[in-house]
Amino acid sequence: MLSVYLSGEIHTDWREQITTGAEGLAISFSAPVTDHAASDDCGVAILGPEDNKYWHDHKGAMLNAIRTRKGIEEADVVVVRFGEKYKQWNAAFDAGYAAALGKSLIILQQPDHDHALKEVDAAALAVARTPTQVVEMLRYVLEGTLPG
Repeated sequence: MLSVYLSGEIHTDWREQITTGAEGLAISFSAPVTDHAASDDCGVAILGPEDNKYWHDHKGAMLNAIRTRKGIEEADVVVVRFGEKYKQWNAAFDAGYAAALGKSLIILQQPDHDHALKEVDAAALAVARTPTQVVEMLRYVLEGTLPG
């Protein structure tokens, strides 16, 4: 069973496209919490309110980091998606963490991000443009078959 962690932007259905496309393959998928409000507010919901937005965000970031670290550390392959709309500093951090751990890293991005992400891309084993390409890569890794 191949373990794949799906990190990165949460505003599109790219994760669902990959998991649906990979049905029938021996893959278990994991991911960060993709409910944006829950992810932002988990720290204060569990540990108590904060008047200062910095500490509100800090509590959430620390709690989310527990899940993220576990997911990346346990993964065989880490896929990091950089979306078009927002700057995803957390995605870049996840890619760097995965690279530092020696994880097989696939970056999913549009061509207009190529220059900005050149160092991230250099640490990856592959850069995909579509979720379908990611599925085809995973199928090739597991079965040695090319798209047909």
